[in-house]
Amino acid sequence: MFSALRTYDRRTFLSDLMAGIIVGIVALPLAIAFGIASGVTPEKGIITAIIAGFLISFFGGSKVQIGGPTGAFIVIIYGIIQQYGMSGLMIATIMAGIFLLLLGFFRLGTIIKYIPYPIVVGFTSGIALTIFTTQIKDLFGLTIEGGVPADFISKWGVYFMNFGSLDLWSTGVGVFSVIIIALSPKFSKIIPGSLIAIVVMTLGVYLLKLNGMALSVETIGDRFSINAQLPQAEVPAMDFATIKGLISPAITIAVLGAIESLLSAAVADGVIGDKHNSNQELIAQGIANIVCPIFGGIPATGAIARTMTNINNGGKTPVAGVIHAVVLLLIFLFLMPLAKFIPMSCLAGVLVIVSYNMSGWRTFREMFNNPKSDVSVLLITFFLTVIFDLTIAIEVGLVLACLLCMRRMAETTRVSVITDEIDPNNDTDATIHEEPLSVPEGVEVYEINGPYFFGIANKFEEIMADTRRTKNPKIRIIRMRKVPFIDSTGLHNLENLVTMSHRQNIRIILSGVNDTVLNDLIKNHFEDLIKRENICANINIALERSRKFLDELK
Repeated sequence: MFSALRTYDRRTFLSDLMAGIIVGIVALPLAIAFGIASGVTPEKGIITAIIAGFLISFFGGSKVQIGGPTGAFIVIIYGIIQQYGMSGLMIATIMAGIFLLLLGFFRLGTIIKYIPYPIVVGFTSGIALTIFTTQIKDLFGLTIEGGVPADFISKWGVYFMNFGSLDLWSTGVGVFSVIIIALSPKFSKIIPGSLIAIVVMTLGVYLLKLNGMALSVETIGDRFSINAQLPQAEVPAMDFATIKGLISPAITIAVLGAIESLLSAAVADGVIGDKHNSNQELIAQGIANIVCPIFGGIPATGAIARTMTNINNGGKTPVAGVIHAVVLLLIFLFLMPLAKFIPMSCLAGVLVIVSYNMSGWRTFREMFNNPKSDVSVLLITFFLTVIFDLTIAIEVGLVLACLLCMRRMAETTRVSVITDEIDPNNDTDATIHEEPLSVPEGVEVYEINGPYFFGIANKFEEIMADTRRTKNPKIRIIRMRKVPFIDSTGLHNLENLVTMSHRQNIRIILSGVNDTVLNDLIKNHFEDLIKRENICANINIALERSRKFLDELK
């Protein structure tokens, strides 16, 4: 914000003003729909869009990012409210804000980029399907006694059992809303289709009800009492037991918020040719998620759709985001009572389109051309998100992705055994010679090509055991010229190998150890097992030393 204001002028302000007004109008129906779908009242969605929209633009690290409630949070917000109530949601959101602040302060914004793409696609598509599922009742005006179950499978079972209660008027409103939103880009590039659908359907249903028709169509006013007053600040009471129970959902909110906001900022960078500050953006997200629940709001993050709307309508600086928040505030204070006439089936239609756009089904389909391990992570994350919940999906997906990454690293690290000669001119640490270096009889050279970490340690030990069974070497040279690092498991394994070799009267020589690995060996007192002179700079010295050992044994 302050960087942009240094060179701010009237032309830029007019561009930001127009973009801010349009984005504010676009954000209105989405904020209401996301609020209701999350299990809170409509005004809480708008309050979140106002407060988060202002704070994320004011403190953020992107010029054009627009923040507010998003569809990604619907599932987890609804689950937290069902289990812990509104107070639990407030505490979890504040905790998530603190986690986001810490990520930003410790400059960990870049780490979020390392979350595997199949996980992002998997839980995004899973959330989209879950959002679609939650809207079936309102879209078709179903009458379901006892409420709709929380889990996915039971929910569809109840829908099929009660589909005979379908209301034709509500279904018509919902279907026409979807059609209007889908076709609106063809005749309106500025006014969003969701707003057009809400205005047309609200006005149509209102006129029909005046004439005694469509009386069965439920509106926001039938389900909620609209309060157009700004809420007072209220800090929820916290105790250790509640905080402990909410750590997992709070981390999920923080991770999801970080992923979505940085993904949105990265997409915006590609469009405007700029580069956002990921750590500053996380700090802004943290501030927004700490402040929003104090005023009755819900979790918020950067919103890709609203950010792109901002860019496409001329937004240049964070001022556009601030103006969008002001526009929403004015609508909230003066026009909010009119929201009670909006049909619930129309909002369901809006969310059906949101879930479709969010699903990324084309990307999901293309992921099946990737390696089987990526497809496995994609499907497991997707089904866990749909059948269980987002928290479990992210936790299991990350663990599985990490395990698969370790396996791939282990597969790229190769261990080879050389017993005859070495070509010194083939990318080696040896002193260049015309002729190949011969390996004396009774000497084995083991070459490790890649990181020596816990994924490869056992593999190396097995190869050594196999060569021990087939041959009887007197000296083992472990060539480590292509080992960039060694972890604690690798160190422990190497120490065991040295100890085992000594018991078998086999001497160990290390060759080509780089400074990083050598420092780790020294810190772990590796010189107590193997003398310093047995850690050689290159293979020439190691082979010469092995010849001296062989001479001593004669």
